[in-house]
Amino acid sequence: MQKGDKLAKNKEGKIGQNVITLGIVSFFTDVSSEMVFPNIALFLTLVLGAGKELVGLVEGVADSVASLVEIFSGYFSDKLGKRKQFVLFGYGLSSIVKIGIALSTTWWMVLIMRGLERIGKGLRESPRDAIIASSAGKEVRGRAFGLHRAMDTAGAVIGPLLAFVLLSMFGATGEGYRNVFLIAVIPAFMAVAVIVLFVREPAKAAIAPAKKTPFWEALRQMPKEYKTFLKVSLIFSLSYFSFAFFILRATDLGIKPEDVLLLYVFYNIVYALASVPGGWLSDKIGRKPVIAGAFALYAVICVGFALATTWWHAALLFGLYGIFVALVEIVNKSNISDMVKE
Repeated sequence: MQKGDKLAKNKEGKIGQNVITLGIVSFFTDVSSEMVFPNIALFLTLVLGAGKELVGLVEGVADSVASLVEIFSGYFSDKLGKRKQFVLFGYGLSSIVKIGIALSTTWWMVLIMRGLERIGKGLRESPRDAIIASSAGKEVRGRAFGLHRAMDTAGAVIGPLLAFVLLSMFGATGEGYRNVFLIAVIPAFMAVAVIVLFVREPAKAAIAPAKKTPFWEALRQMPKEYKTFLKVSLIFSLSYFSFAFFILRATDLGIKPEDVLLLYVFYNIVYALASVPGGWLSDKIGRKPVIAGAFALYAVICVGFALATTWWHAALLFGLYGIFVALVEIVNKSNISDMVKE
């Protein structure tokens, strides 16, 4: 860890340079990812002829792979003391695999590529969040994660807009989608370049105690409060499903495939605007009330999508979903950072 981040760690109320740098990385990555992933459900169904149940399979496998890999990437980045290497490899793998998605000609090829891309996400996510947590004092950690998420989500606004413009030019055809996916590779590799040049490795001394701890023993040593939180999160996850189904639901309401991207842009704008205030709110009133409120909001959103009949219903629900994701993503990470050691 270099001087700037040592100051961030040692002085309360400071946010270190790595938070900003990783925010830039996430901005470029989300410009790339959000040119691809909102279109995968439509690419599978309209171009490759896959059924909606296969969309669920692809997205379910992808999310599961990412979650499983995160467990081990976090542990081994503690053990080896090399968080930046995991972050770099994860982002690099996800960037390369986007080319494979563009070249896919069957649903199972998309399944494989989507799984590999999520392996990249799983490899980078926990080490990256650990770098952010160690670059901010506890009392501003919610704002640090909120700032990172706002920069991340700004990219998620630009990405779908670019995809919308490009699809309007190329047409919502197989060739059009493939062209968009290939162009998306450019900002992905820009993110990798920023990691190589500007992200700083945290001090090894901060994570040395985990080196001699076996994996399962490290899990057993986690605080009781953290384990309880995991159980609650598990119960909630049983009701959680892929955003791809909200996109398909919007098309069921008669919204054109290219216009769904505009709803997705609206979702990301709300997400970005809610990120910093959501983190600030959790710093002020506590993490648990905000997380509980987010879970309740998700229930309202699910009922709303089931009952929706017009485009403005979908627009309202996409906006509410942006608030929910901002709260649950940021505050969960801040809460975990508060409960566990480095």
